[in-house]
Amino acid sequence: MAEQIAPDRAQPASAEATQVRQRSVRAWQSIFVLILLGFVGLLAARLIQTNQSEHRASGEAPPFTVTTFAGETITLASLRGKGVVLNFWASWCAPCRDEAALLEATWRRERENGVVFIGLDYLDQEPAAKAYLAEFDVTYPNGPDLQSAAARRYGIKGVPETFFIDAEGNIQELVIGPIVSQAQLDELLDKIRP
Repeated sequence: MAEQIAPDRAQPASAEATQVRQRSVRAWQSIFVLILLGFVGLLAARLIQTNQSEHRASGEAPPFTVTTFAGETITLASLRGKGVVLNFWASWCAPCRDEAALLEATWRRERENGVVFIGLDYLDQEPAAKAYLAEFDVTYPNGPDLQSAAARRYGIKGVPETFFIDAEGNIQELVIGPIVSQAQLDELLDKIRP
C-alpha cells in the first residue's frame, strides 16, 4: 500500500510543478511583449520627431562650406547677395540623372544673372561622382558633402533635394525629387533672383 500512495502523491506534485512552470513561461512572455512594445513605441516616437523637426524647408539657410572637386572653397556667406540653387545629389541616384542636364543648361543661362548653382555630392565615392559630372558635362561648382555635414544641417531625407535660397540667405523653396521641367525651374528661380 505504501507503494501505491507514493505514486499518487508524485502525480499532484508533478502537475503542480508543470503549472508553476507554465505560469513562469507566461510571465516571461508577457514581460518580453511589454518590452518589445515599449521599444517599438520609442522608435516610432523618435521617427515622428525626426520627420517633424529636422527638415529645413524655410527660414534662414544653414551655413555650409564646400571644397569643390576643383579645389575651390565656397561658403554660403560668400554668396550673399546672389540667389543660390543648392542641389544635393549622388552618382548612384537614378532620379538625379533625370535632372542633371536641365540643371546644367539652366546654370549656363543664369550664371550672369546673379544666380549660383552649387552641387553637394551625398554619400558617394569621389571617382563615381567625378564620372557622373563628366557624363553630364556639369560645370557649376560641385563638391563632396564631407561627413554629410550640410545634409544634416538641411535635414535632407534623400536625393535629389534642391533648396532655393534668396540673396538674403533665406530658403524660399525646397524641391524633393528631381526637377524635370524648365517651366518649374524658371518659376523657382524667379523667387530667388536678386
